Amino acid sequence: MDLKVFGEVLVTLLVIMDPPGMVPIFVAMTGPMAERDRHKAAWQAVCLALGVIVLFGVAGQNLLEYLHVDLPALQGAGGLLLIMIALELLTGKTDDPTAHSTTNIALVPLGTPLLAGPGAIVATMLFVQRSSDAADYVAVYAGIVVAMLAVWLVLRYCGVVVKILRPGGIEVLTRIAGLLLAAIAVQLIADAVFAFVDSYQAG
Repeated sequence: MDLKVFGEVLVTLLVIMDPPGMVPIFVAMTGPMAERDRHKAAWQAVCLALGVIVLFGVAGQNLLEYLHVDLPALQGAGGLLLIMIALELLTGKTDDPTAHSTTNIALVPLGTPLLAGPGAIVATMLFVQRSSDAADYVAVYAGIVVAMLAVWLVLRYCGVVVKILRPGGIEVLTRIAGLLLAAIAVQLIADAVFAFVDSYQAG
């Protein structure tokens, strides 16, 4: 295994997924849940994200070409989805723990597009395209697995934050998380628009 490639993949994915930055969003969306359900949501979100990233690493380029979808379109779609979730957080529609099932929250938006978002998908596809032998491929996928394990550990033990904040603090954190999500969504959409404009001008 090429340790240099492994390190590059691990650091890149950790920077993109930003596990510490995920904590307030995760706590905001799972705070009302029982501890067991919160742990289940963390596990499901990480498993889904791992599956999506590996899938795009293996067949992402072929899949997008088959569907005639460009990466900026995927980025814009992720941004629109995040805006919908951000509005729910900002307006307080997620305060009712029965409003969403654990599975729904774990899959969308936690698993994708927050963890397995356009940035992580594109980075993985680029690393795979740059790989030239078995050692490189092993390093890339080992880096992905370790990165997702790190994310799971952070989410798994964020229950301490929930205990400290209590319901009132979680409500405040929910609004802040909604604002952060909205900003991320706008940035994703803006990047997608700029990419489309650059592509149009180049063509």
